[in-house]
Amino acid sequence: MKKDGTNTKMHFPTEFDAILDRIANIDPVGYDKSRNYIDGAVSYLSPYISRGVISTKFVYQQLLKRNFHPNKILKFIQELAWRDYWQQVWIAKGDAINSDLKNIQTPVVAYGISKNLANARTGIEAVDKSIDELYNSGYVHNHLRMYIASIACNISHNHWKHPAKWMYYHLLDADWASNALSWQWVAGANSNKKYYANQENVNTYCYTEQTNTFLDIPYEDFEKLEIPDALLSTEILELKTPLTKSKQITINKDLPTLIYNFYNLDPLWKNELTANRVLLLEPSHFEEYPISQNTINFLIGLSKNIENIQIFVGEFNALKTSYNIDDIYYKEHPLNNHYQGNETERDWMFSVNGYYRSFFAFWKKCKKEIIF
Repeated sequence: MKKDGTNTKMHFPTEFDAILDRIANIDPVGYDKSRNYIDGAVSYLSPYISRGVISTKFVYQQLLKRNFHPNKILKFIQELAWRDYWQQVWIAKGDAINSDLKNIQTPVVAYGISKNLANARTGIEAVDKSIDELYNSGYVHNHLRMYIASIACNISHNHWKHPAKWMYYHLLDADWASNALSWQWVAGANSNKKYYANQENVNTYCYTEQTNTFLDIPYEDFEKLEIPDALLSTEILELKTPLTKSKQITINKDLPTLIYNFYNLDPLWKNELTANRVLLLEPSHFEEYPISQNTINFLIGLSKNIENIQIFVGEFNALKTSYNIDDIYYKEHPLNNHYQGNETERDWMFSVNGYYRSFFAFWKKCKKEIIF
């Protein structure tokens, strides 16, 4: 890749074979040293993990099959474990992750998002470019996500939740646990201190050479920094999911019915069964956690990997009662608590579960299961 911040892997194919090819070609060794750079050896697998097409366990096992020694790829394994950790927090805390989890974010002067941030006009070249990329491709490098969150929360002093929902809305890898808890981590609501990045840091990892911006200050000056004029004006964005009306589907009552959703599009799940396969898109879910048309298109594209899948737009109970379905299977997820039927477990990299106050307490347990 060119060292100009240009990302040549922004295209996210939806065909399962192409996803497997991407797994087969990731560089988990190079990831350790270069992951923070805009052109680093990141995997671009997060949209597929978030949509439940593949699991962290599946990726981990594929790396072991390629004969990578865990010591050589430990940082990559750790980053996969972060995704499982956020999910475990969500399972344990439920809706509590929608509020400041550990500490009250302070100071907060607004509960929207700076207009110039949402419009990619902060004046920070790398940040503005990454926001344009978010709108166009549905992806932002993780380091840039931290920069954006820091500007939104710690420099603009907006509460984390609305900007987090804005980013989630546009991300193909929209994962509310990872997104909300990471934003809280940056804002100090889920960590012991706030995260800041100055212009020198941005320039280093994004190959820019900007100076004289509101980020071009020493780190010790951030806590007393006044909100920059460019970020003063805020707005509440209207984030609505463009769901279509439901069409009639066909259910064979002699067969079990497998329920897929925004967080489970696994084409290998129970693929040995002859069954009704239904992608359930609940309006109530997408009203609480709205997503963009771009993400909808990605979702539908991924669902085509599941043979004979049908789409039902409506609530779970409406599906169950309208078609008189009894033999139902679904994967466990915090947003599926109202489902009824046979719940199956998701795949996890390790057997470690439950709530850990810090990732590193969780990771310490996970490492014990790695065979070095």
